[in-house]
Amino acid sequence: MSEVVSVYPPLPSRQGKRGTAVRPLGGKFHWKVIGEIRRIQSNRPHKVLCFERIEMEEDGRIELRLGYYLIGKKPRSKGKWVWGQFAPLMPPEDFNYLVQKAKKQGWF
Repeated sequence: MSEVVSVYPPLPSRQGKRGTAVRPLGGKFHWKVIGEIRRIQSNRPHKVLCFERIEMEEDGRIELRLGYYLIGKKPRSKGKWVWGQFAPLMPPEDFNYLVQKAKKQGWF
């Protein structure tokens, strides 16, 4: 699996990074990535699945986020990892891997 990754740029960790989003009715909220599990999708080597454990800064509650990175194709992001903007689709065995790894790490 590492052979496939080597043809792409390194994907830096998001652990410890802060994120911001806007609520549907307005106002921002912030979180921090406190854990991450990644896996190259078994049938798409240019896609990395991400399962993140997030702590909300306002009240300390923990939430989980499932997402993915793809290698960009548009001129501005060509050849770079970009965060996927849609709900991730993946083979069941990849999802099972992420969930089992999260269980082993005590996420739930």
